[in-house]
Amino acid sequence: MTNSFEDKLDRLNELRAQAMAGGGPERVAKIHAKGRLTARERIHLLLDEGSFQESGVFVTHRSHEMGMDKNRPVGDGMVTGTGRIDGRQVYVFAQDFTVFGGSMSEANALKICRLMDQALENGCPVIGLNDSGGARIQEGVRSLAGYAEIFWRNTMASGVIPQISAILGPCAGGAVYSPAITDFTLMVDQTSYMFVTGPNVIKMVTNEDVTFEELGGADTHSTRSGVAHFKAAGDADCLLMTRRLMSFLPQNNLEEPPRVTPTDLPDRREEKLNSIVPDDSRKPYDMTEVIRLVVDDADFMEVQPRHAQNLICGFARLDGQPVGIVANQPKFQAGVLDINSSIKGARFVRTCDCFNVPLVVFEDVPGFLPGTEQEYGGIIKHGAKLLFAFCEATVPKLTVITRKAYGGAYDVMNSKHIRADYNVAWPGAELAVMGPEGAVNILFRQDIEKSTDPDAERKKLVDEYNEIYANPFIAAGLGYLDDVIEPAETRRHLIGALNNLRGKKQNLPPKKHGNIPL
Repeated sequence: MTNSFEDKLDRLNELRAQAMAGGGPERVAKIHAKGRLTARERIHLLLDEGSFQESGVFVTHRSHEMGMDKNRPVGDGMVTGTGRIDGRQVYVFAQDFTVFGGSMSEANALKICRLMDQALENGCPVIGLNDSGGARIQEGVRSLAGYAEIFWRNTMASGVIPQISAILGPCAGGAVYSPAITDFTLMVDQTSYMFVTGPNVIKMVTNEDVTFEELGGADTHSTRSGVAHFKAAGDADCLLMTRRLMSFLPQNNLEEPPRVTPTDLPDRREEKLNSIVPDDSRKPYDMTEVIRLVVDDADFMEVQPRHAQNLICGFARLDGQPVGIVANQPKFQAGVLDINSSIKGARFVRTCDCFNVPLVVFEDVPGFLPGTEQEYGGIIKHGAKLLFAFCEATVPKLTVITRKAYGGAYDVMNSKHIRADYNVAWPGAELAVMGPEGAVNILFRQDIEKSTDPDAERKKLVDEYNEIYANPFIAAGLGYLDDVIEPAETRRHLIGALNNLRGKKQNLPPKKHGNIPL
């Protein structure tokens, strides 16, 4: 046996080829037949061309039990490394389903942990491409220990560097908790699944029949549970969506989100806004249309668009500056706040605050949803989450009241009293404890009952109430609003306020952390 340099080079190339091949052509073909991509193909699509630098290429597992010593694939089913998205450095790991079903081994976990440690030290985002059958059974508790090491790092990195999880296949058991800690979770329709226990276990324990898709598919988690922030049509769509999401986020909590050269005029009037709100305050309109008319180039990336649809959350730009949008949606339940929308909004507000993304609120809220279901479900506690999130946020906070701002919901939706920086209203806005009909029925019940014509008396009193409260000028006179603006001029006013608030610094009282009502 020779030991020349050429032999060593051949050995290197052979091992590298094994690592690149993953589980081999047959398993790769099976993945492709299902319309899915391999780990390396996904990384290639996600990152700028030619930017990926792999680490841990030659890592193998350390197990000897159950015949594992005879099967040591190079790389061990985990691809890790660093690359760039739009020229900005990110750290990436991708599970390779063609090798041991992408199962998590001790060696896998060490590769991810080293990657996350480097990302945190260098202040760069981490993107996980998850496609795994779960813990590697042959390794027992060592696999579980590996998961916990990852969870700890997810927690330490939370609010420091952006963490994004793309679920591109199965994700079950303990594996779901790492994505749950991260900032954003993306799923692929019909191919990705997330659940703590699968259908077979559920059948055995509860005798309940449920499919993989019904239990933990992308549709379930993007609508009912709210676990997924985005649902993609396929692998490529998911990865492009991840690139777009990254364009709104900074490298870390000490940097500003990336501004782009604006292609839309900062002082653009939008005449359509002057007539978008119906004269009848009970009629709905689409708040997403308002948002698109105001932001740069009508470009709005909505987060959780199919979950808790009475509240809109998402990213946009104003004069090239990324902003987080929170808005009531009058098209769904009149834009009322409830449990799910409060949780959705609170999470989004805190995410924006973590990463220095200014908040812009479009408010049209009749209050909190009444009823025993909401009260028993803890609307007091969950509504307080949204209030808490707005109160503790130190980024620039702007509010536009388009129509209704009633009751405690007025306070919660980024009012001046919880330290919003710039609050304006459209001329038709109503700021009051409640709507006119409800107020009149409470305040003047006896007068209406004693009247010879109760309906006429009620109408007269409602008209008087509207005269007093169905306008924003009382609040403006008290200093609760900075201005009452023409709707068509909304964009100009918001951009002006953002420019004035670029240097905002707000220090909170020293503390370990707040005790948000979980």
